[in-house]
Amino acid sequence: MEAGHDLDNEKRLAAEAAAQLAAEGMVLGLGTGSTVAHLLPAIAARGVAVRCVSTSPRTEDAARKLGIEVEAFDRLDLLDLAIDGADQIAADGWLVKGGGAAHTREKIVAGAAERFVVIADSSKPTERLAAPVPLELHRFGLAATLRELGPVEVRDAPPSPDGGVIADYTGEVGDPAELAERLAAVPGVVQHGLFPAAMVSEAYIGRGDSVQRMAITPPGAAADAEYGRGQ
Repeated sequence: MEAGHDLDNEKRLAAEAAAQLAAEGMVLGLGTGSTVAHLLPAIAARGVAVRCVSTSPRTEDAARKLGIEVEAFDRLDLLDLAIDGADQIAADGWLVKGGGAAHTREKIVAGAAERFVVIADSSKPTERLAAPVPLELHRFGLAATLRELGPVEVRDAPPSPDGGVIADYTGEVGDPAELAERLAAVPGVVQHGLFPAAMVSEAYIGRGDSVQRMAITPPGAAADAEYGRGQ
């Protein structure tokens, strides 16, 4: 990133661009984190009637204060659109999420959406994913889970919104699909923060004073040059 670029402003620009996707009558999934904090007022400013589910109490409280309708997720089984941030966005579309400790809920919401859009600043795109990869772990049998996982550090942080222990895998990521499969196979892992490209429709990346759209395409297909140049 060039010197002088304001990452928080890039987050705001990306969030405002994605907010334009929210249309009257949609059911939306709202993520968690500093970029989503910019998304909420942008959606409220649209003035469209939407119904939302939230991935964390923090997002829910902030949305309600802005007059955005938030419902319990158990009342909705399909979302039109989910919008969330990311910690890393690989060139092939894989994501690392979970810096805010809500990645289990975020993955459930993203999976329930017909369209999942990622918003981020210019520091988040990367050629290859790297550690840390957030984990949510069961407290029961934690020592055995940590032994089986290998290089993992438990965070000195509050639990997940559902009471899980938050940790980070600190080893080599390598092939994210292989690591995702290995992490998911450990019984004490509630969920990991690797999100496959197949879940993601597109990403809006703030770059300086503009926003570039990164179309997430399947392996072998042509991807947008430089994360959305010309769009």
